[in-house]
Parts: sequence; C-alpha cells; structure tokens
Amino acid sequence: MSSRIRLSRPLLLGLGTLALGLGLTACSNTNPQDALNRAVNTRGLNVVTDQRYGPDARNLIDVYSPPNAKGAPVVLFVHGGSWQNGDKDGHKFVGESLARAGYVTGVMSYRLAPQNRYPAYVQDTAAALKWLREQAGRFGGNPDSLFVTGHSAGAFNAVEAVVNERWLREAGVPIGAVRGVIGIAGPYSYDFRQFQSRVAFPENGTPEQVMPDRHVRRDAPPHLLLVAANDDTVHPQNALNMEAALKKAGVPVTRTVLPRVNHITIAAAIARPLTFLGGTRQQMIDFIERHKVPTSR
Repeated sequence: MSSRIRLSRPLLLGLGTLALGLGLTACSNTNPQDALNRAVNTRGLNVVTDQRYGPDARNLIDVYSPPNAKGAPVVLFVHGGSWQNGDKDGHKFVGESLARAGYVTGVMSYRLAPQNRYPAYVQDTAAALKWLREQAGRFGGNPDSLFVTGHSAGAFNAVEAVVNERWLREAGVPIGAVRGVIGIAGPYSYDFRQFQSRVAFPENGTPEQVMPDRHVRRDAPPHLLLVAANDDTVHPQNALNMEAALKKAGVPVTRTVLPRVNHITIAAAIARPLTFLGGTRQQMIDFIERHKVPTSR
C-alpha cells in the first residue's frame, strides 16, 4: 500500500485556505497548525517524541525517520515564532514530509524570550545538532550528512548556529559537521531595536553583535535562502544582506524567491498536502540531494 496521503479536492482547498489564513496570525500565541498536523499521518514512519537534548524543560526534540533507513541524510528543523512562541508539536507536518523524502528529521523546541534572550535559543540549536548527530545512527541516519533548516526566527537560529563558529565549538560539534543550511524567510539582518522582537535580544545590544550576516566564517557550508515573494513580516533585504555576506566570505549560497507564498505559506508548503502553495519542499529536497554525502553502492 502506498504511503502517499490521498486527500479530497475540497479538503485540499480548505487546507490551502487555512494556510493562507495563517498569515493573519503569524507569530501569535495561537496554534493554527493543528488542522494541518491532523491532515498528515505518520503511519509507516518511525517516530520518537520528547527526546531530551539539554537540561531545560523545552530542550526536547522529536525524530521522524523512514522505515529501514540506512545512511540517510539527517535534518534538524527549527520552528519560528519571533523567538517568543511556537514549539516542535506544531510542526509534525515538517517531520512527516521530510521523513517521507528519505531523511532522518529532528524537529526541536528551544528556550523562548523574553525569559531567554540571545544567544540562549542559538545555543539550544547547536546543542540539538550535537544530540542529533550523535544519535543519527540509532535512527538510520548518517552523522556526516547533517543539515539544519528553520523558518522565520528558526531560520535565524539555524544560520547563526552554523555561520558563527562559536556556537558549534562551544557545543562540541565539529566545525565541518554540517553539510548545508536552509533558511526559510529568515530575519538575518535587521535592527531589532525598532521592533517588538527586541525583547529576544540583549538590552543595549546592537545588530553588529547578534545578526548572522555579521558573523560569517569563511569555511561555512553551502546555504539556501528561501524568500517568500509576498512576505510582509520579514523584509526581503534580510536575505539580500545575508547572501552578500556569505558571498563576501566565499561561501556557496543560493537565494531563491518563491512566487505566490507569504511569510506563513512558505512554511506551510513544506507539508505534502500543501505543496501546491509553493516550491518550498522541492527546493529543500533538491538542495539536500546536491550536498548530501553520497551513499555507497
């Protein structure tokens, strides 16, 4: 029996409407992903939940892996929410989608602001990378074929955790361990002092001290920066600045603007039932396939 999800046209359209409506509640305390998560099922996948990667109550990760995986690429996904909201439970659709693509996928939660300001959530991302790399073989993954991706604030975390070698080094992750980074609608280069999200950063801090585009190391891995053409939450200049910083350091980077999607639907399009919204999922898969460690025959 095929594991492909078969949904009726009305349900697909309803999910599309839901996803479009998510833009109205972006980065709020609501959890509109619930309906989307209910529309996907993990039957046939191996799923382990609430694995602890650190000491905080939110240092938990769920792992979705293909059946009989052997030497599969390993992907860590970091959720968004202005560093103040969100969790792994709202992103079951990401774990399911990437596991169906053949990847061992970790979906993590992290410490939230304002109680935990930068760099706490970046340190959590690096700690989760360490845990996932060390546990990869348990799930059929290749620890040397490690990727990290995130949406919105999670894209900031993913990029900063890798381009700034401080965080991998402090977490005990080999600097060259990550094969690639995928940022989805990330705020990599902005003056947080002008926005409500300033509560996620140090008081009296400056963009020069915290923004990923200021921290790029020359030996960082390839990056894919996905931009929503209709994003009215994160300005596209963020990706332009990040791309320029990576290129200046000699780091391979591709910046792709996806048509039709907004700040929320660019992430919703990772879900297999919602790929008609945009090309996010296929862009991610293509990037991972280009940069993964080749499997031996």
